[in-house]
Formats: sequence, structure tokens, C-alpha cells
Amino acid sequence: MRMQLLAITVTRTIISTGFRLVYPFLPVLARGVGVEPQAIVLAITSRSGLGLASPILGSFGDLRGRKLAILVGVGIFAGGMVLVGIWPIYIALFLAILATGLSKIVMDPAQYAYVGDRVAFERRGTPMALVEVSWSAAFLVGVPIVGLMIAAWGWHSPFPILAGLTVLGGIWLWRSLPADQPARTDTPSLFDSFNSILVRRSALAALGVSLLMAAGNEVVSIVYGLWFEEAFALTVAALGAASIVIGLAELSGEGLVAGITDRIGKKRSVAIGLLLTALASLALPVLGRTLPGALFAVFALYLFFEFAIVSSIPLMSEQTPKARSTLMATNLAAFSLGRILGALAGGPLFAIGLGGNGVVGAILNLLALGLLLAFVRERGEVVAVAP
Repeated sequence: MRMQLLAITVTRTIISTGFRLVYPFLPVLARGVGVEPQAIVLAITSRSGLGLASPILGSFGDLRGRKLAILVGVGIFAGGMVLVGIWPIYIALFLAILATGLSKIVMDPAQYAYVGDRVAFERRGTPMALVEVSWSAAFLVGVPIVGLMIAAWGWHSPFPILAGLTVLGGIWLWRSLPADQPARTDTPSLFDSFNSILVRRSALAALGVSLLMAAGNEVVSIVYGLWFEEAFALTVAALGAASIVIGLAELSGEGLVAGITDRIGKKRSVAIGLLLTALASLALPVLGRTLPGALFAVFALYLFFEFAIVSSIPLMSEQTPKARSTLMATNLAAFSLGRILGALAGGPLFAIGLGGNGVVGAILNLLALGLLLAFVRERGEVVAVAP
């Protein structure tokens, strides 16, 4: 099991690197394909739109098996990366960005379900935390390496390399993961699972918290690469190195969750994270007048956001225990919708100034905090609301 977890984590780190590289290198990619930065923002927004279908697409692992879903996700990602290597123009980059999103929609739920199938609940936190570290490792290790590749060999050079590494990871997964167990026949229908969510106010409110939290983060994330390049004239390699700050912040947030969330409570942890994220958003334009101040503000923003979002995962998982997988997939859709709204707002707000992004990000996080405190329960609702 340790080797299987290692194979999942390493492959997911490569895929997460491909998913996340568009943020720090957005202006570089736009110049490479000869378009305005807003055209790359459109591709990112379209990728987030795919997440709206995650309740259906994310069920592939239940219908066809965890291993097959994981390998299909690997194949989708590799295909998108190869396309840019062969055809380095905007439409190919657009499709590759979509492929990174689709691969995670298919692959991520299957990976977590695979761990859940084979590890007892009492011991499940550690292996799931290991898998989640791949998200921060992408910014801590993967994106800086991508920055060096772009600086040395051109903007499109990382794409075929990521494709090749992912194929190797897919072969490792194919050889290490055992065949899937036969599908169960007594599971509730998709309609029944959705109905069990719709009649629970706490679950619906928790989905609203995810949407607002995601929008508050994306309204800043979508422009931070532009901000760093315009304000501090950072080189491509320096932009990649700056991503190490975000990787360290996210890794620290995941460590905080492991250390204190179970002790102080999931809901309280999310509330603290949302409040501190709002304060960090407001501090961005104030501290961002110098490069060290900007890096510190970005570190704080991603640290508190990661603490809030990772703490929200166990909170969400107990809102509807009988429809846990469906709710988690629906939560991904809510998060994707939030990212769409944040991305659409982020570009126009940045034309006013970074302060606009920071203020709107803070407002969205405070709205999420209010919704959380008013309606979300620690373990969901005991009695369902009448249909």
C-alpha cells in the first residue's frame, strides 16, 4: 500500500503541476501564443466550467472501477500536454488547459475512493493527507522547475516533458494498483443521493461556503502572476521561484490541519481560516508595495486559505454520510462554480488595481464565514428537512 500511495502521489504531483502552472506563467503563455492575457483567463474559466459536471464525470470510478478511472485521467492529461508540444498555438493550449481540468475531475475522486476502499476510517487521515500533499508539492517543486524549463528552452518546452513523465507515472500505477473489486449492486441511485443532499439545509449551506470561499481565492489567484510581473518586473524563472512561497504556505496549511483541526473542531477551524483569509486579502495591496511584503502577504493568504479548505473536507464528508461520494463530487462542482465567478471578476477588478481584488476577496470570504456560522453544523443535520 505504501508503494501504491507513492505512485498516486507522485503522478498526481505531475498532473497538479500542469494544472497550476498557468497561474504564475499566465503572461508568459499569452505572449507565447500571441494573445492577450484575458484569453488565457478565458481558458482557465472554461476549465473551471468543466467542474460543474463533476457530480456525473466524477462518478466514473464508481461505474467503471477506481483503477481504470485513474488511468483514464492520466491519459487525458498526457494527451493535452502532447498537443501543445506538437502544435504550440492558442487553440492547442486552450484544449490542454481543459484537459488538465478534465483529468483531475475523473482521477481525483477515484484516487480518494481507492484509498477509502482499502484503509480503515480510523487510519485514513494520514494516507489521504499524503495524497493531498501533491497539490502543494506542485507549487513547491514542480512549478519552479517549469520556470527554469521555460527560461532555458521556451514557453512550450514543459508540456511534452510533463506528458512523458505522466505516461511513466501511468505505467507505474498500472503495474502497482491491483484490479478493481466487483461493483456493488446495492448502492443508491444518483437521484436518491442527490435528493438526500437537497433535503439537508446544513449540506446545502456547506456547498455555498465552498462556492464563496473558492471565488474569494480565485479573484486574487487569477491575477497574481500579472501583479508580480508588472509591479516587480520578475523574470520567468523568478516567477517560478515565487511559487515556492505558495507551495510552502499550502504545505504549512495542511500541517496545521493535521495538527489542530481534530482538536478544536472542523467548523471552528474553517471559520478561523475564512476570517484570517479575509484579513490577508485586505493586506495584499498594503503589504504588496515591496517584493518582500508581497511575498509575505501571498504566503499568509495561501496558508489561511489552505487551512480553511482542507479543514472543510472532513466537515463536508459528514454532512450526508449516506451520500458521501455524491456530496463530495457536488462540492467540487460548487468549488468550480466559485472559481468561474472569481476568474470572471478578477480580470476587470485588476484593471482598477490590486486593492479591488483584495477587497472583493475579503467580502466573499466574510460572506462564507457568515453562512458557515449561521447554517452549517459540525456533523450535518440529524433530521432531514421535509421535501
